[in-house]
Amino acid sequence: MEQRWKPNVTVATVIERDGRFLMVEEETAEGLRLNQPAGHLEPGESLLEAAVREVREETAHLFEPAALVGVYQWRLMPQDITYVRFTFSGTVDGPLAGQALDTGIVRALWMTEAELRQSVARHRSPLILRSLDDWLAGKRHPLDVLWYPA
Repeated sequence: MEQRWKPNVTVATVIERDGRFLMVEEETAEGLRLNQPAGHLEPGESLLEAAVREVREETAHLFEPAALVGVYQWRLMPQDITYVRFTFSGTVDGPLAGQALDTGIVRALWMTEAELRQSVARHRSPLILRSLDDWLAGKRHPLDVLWYPA
């Protein structure tokens, strides 16, 4: 039987406060890497629910989505894994008292745009800067472009 190909659906967030962006430092097979709070869509979950959950799990902050920054497709080689990533922007409260960080997340940190550009060799994917650049260019799509049946 032929196996069906499916892309990995992920969510990510661009969260800015006082000129700094909320990022995570995480353990990967390639060592410690920087990423926006991000992760995979789980069964039965809407994209917005996934974004809120991932920010809480990875940064211990409560995320309030405000806009869709963009939808990105990236093929990771040589593994030949395709990701379809929905990147949201919004705000956070927090940090939440007593909320542990997800397994593999070393820490949450706030970085300037310059620091993010200087650390590109440590980025988990090229989608980090692409999402940031789109956000800086003012790309914001209303959340009602997404539909999920209640």
